[in-house]
Amino acid sequence: MVPTVFADGARLESITDDQRKLVANAIDRSMCIGLSERLEVVPASQPADLTVHAVVTRMDATDENAVAASLGAKVAKAVFLPGVPAPVPRLPIGLGTLSMEAEARGSDGRQEAAMMWGRGANMMMGTARVSKAGDAYELASAFGDDFSQMLVKGKSPYGSMSGPPSMDRIKSLSGGAPKYAACDAFGRAPGVAGLISGAVGTPPEWTDKGAAETPVVATAAAQ
Repeated sequence: MVPTVFADGARLESITDDQRKLVANAIDRSMCIGLSERLEVVPASQPADLTVHAVVTRMDATDENAVAASLGAKVAKAVFLPGVPAPVPRLPIGLGTLSMEAEARGSDGRQEAAMMWGRGANMMMGTARVSKAGDAYELASAFGDDFSQMLVKGKSPYGSMSGPPSMDRIKSLSGGAPKYAACDAFGRAPGVAGLISGAVGTPPEWTDKGAAETPVVATAAAQ
């Protein structure tokens, strides 16, 4: 895996470099965990059958004030209408987006798979975080899941139900060690702390420590 980069047109001034790095790393971590379901992920120093690379082509910032207002409405509903089982939607303004292009190339340089992907935050579902990169961070995992699923299954990830996650995947997403050490280059998932952070809407950078201090470029080899 070649670390994810941002296209020049996707570099908004309202998003800091640290936030871009966090989103890019979340993409790489998600892809690495997903690819590990069926492929062996190895350091770049070892031969591999596939090299994976993703590019962020667009990233719209999340409106932090709109998220804060939505979270306030959710708290008010819990206080004043605790027995009403109705979801509280987000305000339909300032929803973040993420658009991606990704490919996998064989050892001979030939393109084996490619995907163009784009999605915006959902006002009814998903996690809202008080951070300009909050929605893109959440969407990063969705993209990583879709692209890695396409590679390991050899077909579109859309329109079909994915099977239950493996124990290795559950362990990695819970903050444990990944199946392959090469994935440690992208740091550990925030696990339970991340789930709590998402539930209360705090910025992802509060719980996600990002990539390892010395990143190792990783690639995928067929098992």
